[in-house]
Amino acid sequence: MINREDMLELTRRMTPARTSMTRVAGSYMDADGEIDGTFNTNFLKLSSGDKTKNLAIAKAVPFSATNENLKRYKFSGDSIKVGSMRQLLMGMKSCGLKNDVMMETFYDLIAETYQSYHDYAVLVFHDRYDVPVKAADHERLWESEEMFEYLICAICPLEGDYEPGKPECGFLFPAFSDRSADINHVDVFQSDTEHPHLEILKILGL
Repeated sequence: MINREDMLELTRRMTPARTSMTRVAGSYMDADGEIDGTFNTNFLKLSSGDKTKNLAIAKAVPFSATNENLKRYKFSGDSIKVGSMRQLLMGMKSCGLKNDVMMETFYDLIAETYQSYHDYAVLVFHDRYDVPVKAADHERLWESEEMFEYLICAICPLEGDYEPGKPECGFLFPAFSDRSADINHVDVFQSDTEHPHLEILKILGL
């Protein structure tokens, strides 16, 4: 089960003034999964308006209804082997999305399996959150407890020329559990729980 307070701790920082996002990368796909362009940008170099738009997309994943639209899944034994999606995500996280070969591999894997009736965008955000220590009375102290490095992926329908709308599915990796990274779990987002994109589970090897 996902602790709502963990998710709120992450999303409180997702404002242009407080964000520590380092990078955003993405790919534009047509309905058949053909890649129509990619980008890879230092988040701090975005304009104020673009930061706001991108943060709204990223925030939609962890801020969604906990244990309803956002559910936690455990990677199985097969999904942590060499060449698995989990290994690819670990590599993408470690390089801060700066390895273009890894990113292209990720986009290709999504394009092969994801099912859509419209053009869509795959956006990936990289963040490093300096998790503060909490005192016994739950007041925050200034010292850092650990660095939580993570990715948010959001798959969004395109609402115009390269204009992503609200995410229809996505995930947070690694899971943020008890204010710490849990690399054996991933939190998967579905905007429509009645008609979920179950193929995202297949893509992740769940």
